[in-house]
Amino acid sequence: MWEKYYTPNTMKEALRILEEHRGQARIVAGATDIMLELERGQRPGVKVLIDITRIPGLDQITLDDQGRIHLGPVVCHNHCASSRLIVDRAFALAQACWQIGSPQIRNRGTIAGNLITASPANDAIAPLMAFGARLTLTSVAGKREVGLDEFYTGVRRNVMGDNEILTDIAFPAQPENGHSAFYKLALRRAQAISLVNAAIMIELDGSTVARAAITLGAVAPTIVHAKAAEEFLIGKQLNSEVIAEVGDLTAEAAKPIDDVRATAIYRKQMARICIIRCLRALAAGNEKEEYPAHPVMLWGAKEPHWTRQLPQSYEHQKGDVIATTINGKRYEFRTGYDKSLLRLLREEAGLIGSKEGCDEGECGACTVHLDGRAVMSCMVPAPRAHMAEIATIEGLAANGKLNPIQQAFIDEGAVQCGYCTPGFLMSAAKLLEECPHPSRRDIVQAIAGNLCRCTGYYKIISAIEKAAEMQGTKPDEGGG
Repeated sequence: MWEKYYTPNTMKEALRILEEHRGQARIVAGATDIMLELERGQRPGVKVLIDITRIPGLDQITLDDQGRIHLGPVVCHNHCASSRLIVDRAFALAQACWQIGSPQIRNRGTIAGNLITASPANDAIAPLMAFGARLTLTSVAGKREVGLDEFYTGVRRNVMGDNEILTDIAFPAQPENGHSAFYKLALRRAQAISLVNAAIMIELDGSTVARAAITLGAVAPTIVHAKAAEEFLIGKQLNSEVIAEVGDLTAEAAKPIDDVRATAIYRKQMARICIIRCLRALAAGNEKEEYPAHPVMLWGAKEPHWTRQLPQSYEHQKGDVIATTINGKRYEFRTGYDKSLLRLLREEAGLIGSKEGCDEGECGACTVHLDGRAVMSCMVPAPRAHMAEIATIEGLAANGKLNPIQQAFIDEGAVQCGYCTPGFLMSAAKLLEECPHPSRRDIVQAIAGNLCRCTGYYKIISAIEKAAEMQGTKPDEGGG
């Protein structure tokens, strides 16, 4: 799918490589978009990928002395969904990130990538635009700053140069009198693209709205502000009459189209409903009520960061070695550099337990653990395995004894045809590592990215509950 794959160990080196291969190179962080685009032949001119995920410090969320929150270019959706800073001071962004894809996708997909892809249905854009985010674009020639509302030129188009990297996302943290909410309407609860999404940010002076921003996604070629609704809110209290009027004004700002997922008239009406639901939650002060105190991440007991700097930058092309550790065993591959991690595991390593289902990050059958995180291996470029630690279904049992989750699947009759089972087991194993006594809600969240076509999920859920008991714990009744 690509001719060269670089893993630089500094941003300076990444920028140099990008300039050298200008026009033919793309930056890789999550790779959840570029992998699909390359597989489908949508990026015929891309010959080089530059993976910046091994550069230390790029996955940090920080608050500066001017009260601005900064997101590094490798901050993933799960970082935001679990960040106390984001939940407390930019809640709409946490909500949006928590509803993107599945835990495995959120462990790879980045906020920067979501912005750059420039789909009007991308969920992270609306809240960041409501917060007034500004982007730092960096090239070998220097840096420039662009407002997010000036970043887009159309559907999947933005102002970035082909030699620039988005190196920082910055926006003001909400003050104590600030509140925000996000609402997503989709065809299912997980792994779904928005039919409509809406974000709102307000600041109150007592009970009166002093400042407001309302943004809508999937209702126009780019994310749009409902400016008339924003202006109407100023000086008002959030009573039922005001909320209804804001809903009507918001609907007027929507300029949707008919497509295979929804009609324009439906989207327009749902824009109204989405913002009304946000406003009602803010008026009641319960916008955080349904948000889990400890969201399931599937990254184990400790949040992983890429803090270990590589000893050097690496280039992978035909014949170069990919040296990796899989299930505690050292492997070296001289073929497969241009494949996905899934195909490297199956075809080069001969580890066929991980299954290829959808090959687009939706079914979860290919779930493995990469450097401690559960990921969809079909969405990971094979060279990312270099100097990494990988765990597959073949490594779940130890010393000739099944892992408790494997035994529980047998005892509870959770295995049907078995094709999806390896992915479920890998997700469940990481859940129990992260949360030894999960609630049923935790379990459902953990397997949201794993699909079973044979049956319902009751036996699978009961098997995970049984595995928790086998580990000497008892599942909680409450949510996570």
